[in-house]
Amino acid sequence: MVPKSISLTHLKAIFFLALSLPALWLGWQWVLLLGAHPHNLGVNPVEMTNRFLGDTALRVLLITLAITPLRDLTGYAPLSRLRRMAGLFAFFYVCLHLTSYLGLDLFFNLAKLWKDIVKRTYITLGMSAFALLVPLALTSTRGALQRLGPRRWARLHSLIYPAAILAVVHHVFMAKGFQIMPLVHGAILFFLLGWRLVKWQRKNAAQKGNRISNNS
Repeated sequence: MVPKSISLTHLKAIFFLALSLPALWLGWQWVLLLGAHPHNLGVNPVEMTNRFLGDTALRVLLITLAITPLRDLTGYAPLSRLRRMAGLFAFFYVCLHLTSYLGLDLFFNLAKLWKDIVKRTYITLGMSAFALLVPLALTSTRGALQRLGPRRWARLHSLIYPAAILAVVHHVFMAKGFQIMPLVHGAILFFLLGWRLVKWQRKNAAQKGNRISNNS
């Protein structure tokens, strides 16, 4: 549970630092690599970088989805104020993941990228997830919320659910052989979506009960 004594400003600062650490760590590893110093990027730094960024993007996306259940469990309402930051960090890592793949793997050859999108299922899934996240990042501001209106904005931002599903399936298809982490990510997503489904069903049942009571 988050201590109630922590101010929202401090909480945001701690959260920002925590979400920045993977990028800072990876950047430092590349500084070591380029300086011919010992590093932790393995024998294939390009593949390690691409996978690390992809894993981080997916995990931050799951953290974004976990904020609402965590708020409900702890009763600490300010947690909701962290969702936009988490969502933007998830998109940031997705962009780094895509840039790593396009730049370090394909050397910015867009023809090769299109060929991979068409022929490789896991690339198709990953790019589809990215496409769904783009409008969410572009409309993450208060101005966009005011222009769209709360209902349309909420409907648009529900795209995070299919995007997360596509991202998890992308990870499953990409994994070589049996690996536990894609299954762990899938189980976490199943729980987070199930939480929302149960909450939605209870809300609808309560509203239906209130309508019956008002009409009787």
